[in-house]
Amino acid sequence: MVSSLVPVLSSTISRLNFLPKPSFYHSLRALSLTTLQFNFKETRASLSPPNSSLNSSSSLLSMSNLSSPKPQNENPETVSDNLVILGIETSCDDTAAAVVRSSGEILSQVVSSQADLLARYGGVAPKMAEEAHAQVIDQVVQDALDKANVKETDLSAVAVTIGPGLSLCLRVGVQKARKISGTFNLPIVGVHHMEAHALVARLTEQELQFPFMALLISGGHNLLILARDLGQYIQLGTTIDDAIGEAYDKTAKWLGLDLRRSGGPAVEELAQEGDAESVKFSVPMKQHKDCNFSYAGLKTQVRLAIASKNINAEIPISSASSEDRRSRSDIAASFQRVAVLHLEERCERAIEWALKIDPSIKYLVVSGGVASNQCVRARLNHVVTKNGLQLVCPPPSLCTDNGVMVAWTGIEHFRVGRFDPPPPADEAEDTILDLRPRWPLGDEYAEGKSEARSLRTARVHPSLTSLIQASLQQQS
Repeated sequence: MVSSLVPVLSSTISRLNFLPKPSFYHSLRALSLTTLQFNFKETRASLSPPNSSLNSSSSLLSMSNLSSPKPQNENPETVSDNLVILGIETSCDDTAAAVVRSSGEILSQVVSSQADLLARYGGVAPKMAEEAHAQVIDQVVQDALDKANVKETDLSAVAVTIGPGLSLCLRVGVQKARKISGTFNLPIVGVHHMEAHALVARLTEQELQFPFMALLISGGHNLLILARDLGQYIQLGTTIDDAIGEAYDKTAKWLGLDLRRSGGPAVEELAQEGDAESVKFSVPMKQHKDCNFSYAGLKTQVRLAIASKNINAEIPISSASSEDRRSRSDIAASFQRVAVLHLEERCERAIEWALKIDPSIKYLVVSGGVASNQCVRARLNHVVTKNGLQLVCPPPSLCTDNGVMVAWTGIEHFRVGRFDPPPPADEAEDTILDLRPRWPLGDEYAEGKSEARSLRTARVHPSLTSLIQASLQQQS
């Protein structure tokens, strides 16, 4: 039953029309879509493969969508290419907003970093991060609108990350998005953070069509997926403990590096001075023949190596002696070699699995903050090329958390009718919001299931893929 898949929560934030609402869209198939108040064109335009399963009557448009959102006056044949969407991202430690056209044009991109907080606390402190978001969210959004030279009344919709992420941080972005949506009568699209990292590659590479593989790597996530269509994902592997970005950050902290530029770039730069073979770290999970990741053990190995060299993290790298600096650089280089080798081995197996599922796959997308690392890109490009695929990496500014990826994902879903009507303009401040801190992207591939991880991780929400599949089944 569809109702059993939907979280029991008095939700008011966008469920992307996954709730078992009456669908008006299916009954309108016999009518001309030009009669809709939206003049909404169902097709996905040039970025969508012509045989996409979502270019059909299974797309959802709830009854309330017909009268609530502001009407569009554009020609119905061009409206899907004239969308202008504001994207808001506050899932972790960066406050970001952007305005993007459905043609792929980025009108603006604004990011407010919390680098000073990261350096002060040695990582993300949720309560401090929430307060930092709250202090700058209004200005970040206004700057994005100003730089795009648009007003709220020019927008087609608002897209906002609703999960996964830190609840306290997600709340700030969602509240801001709902305020804009309600005040200006705009549709609202709830976005999955990891899907946004994967789909932003379709903005920068217009030839990238489904199906494709994606490796999403950041401070909080390691995820290998097969993207079969928009909202249709198979999870090939994920982390059973710590993500690679977390390992980079902790290594940087223990080596006394400057965290204001984040741990990843700091370790990458120092590693260039070191001998990657000097410290014999073991590659994680060699005995596990799956595609899951583990970086907790490697972190422990790094900490022990640092202790054995008597490195004092209180002494910054800039003040270290030449011998001390050499020891630190050797550890950084050895850590990076093994951390990336773990990625390579998992990707090798994932490519094998994915091609078994769908031999037509041509691309591996690598996105997320760690995808900015040049060593990671070079090594994965070798793996991908060896297996006859092509590597696609968004530019570094679109790999880290940003509003562009949220806006673009909002555009992709809006095109197929997945959005919700605006909330009341006078919505109460204590309204219960649908925040999804733990929200799987896809269902696990049978060969890649990890019982240990399943026991450790409580799935608060059904996966995005299962919700979409349930809603499509309901409409058929």
